[in-house]
Amino acid sequence: MSMVGPTGAPLPAPHTEQPLVRFGDFYLTEHWVVTPQGSVPLTNCQIIVANNTRVDRVIPTWAIVVAIVGLFVIFLFSLLFLLAKEDRVSGFAQITVTNGSFTYQTGEPAQFNTAAQFYELQNRANYARALIARA
Repeated sequence: MSMVGPTGAPLPAPHTEQPLVRFGDFYLTEHWVVTPQGSVPLTNCQIIVANNTRVDRVIPTWAIVVAIVGLFVIFLFSLLFLLAKEDRVSGFAQITVTNGSFTYQTGEPAQFNTAAQFYELQNRANYARALIARA
């Protein structure tokens, strides 16, 4: 059974079209959303992007080691190493695609520059939304 597009012409098979935009382990073509769970037509799809990343400021391990070793040499100077901080990024960006009762979620792991990563992910989502509107 082949799917019919908005013009009444049959849609090509999902795996014969080139991927136009990719999110994690699924991608969008001109007419399809192709996921590991299966393919659904692009019409009436929704793309939702959520930022689930977090940045923690912590004392790096090297600063703790230097402060402990320095206690035996110069007490007050070694405590200054405990003022050193570094950022640790954790979490992921979650991407959800829905079409009627079909829902698929995937995540992209957080990178050091989470703001730039989320901005780029939003740009891909906006491009995907434009493809959906055109379908």
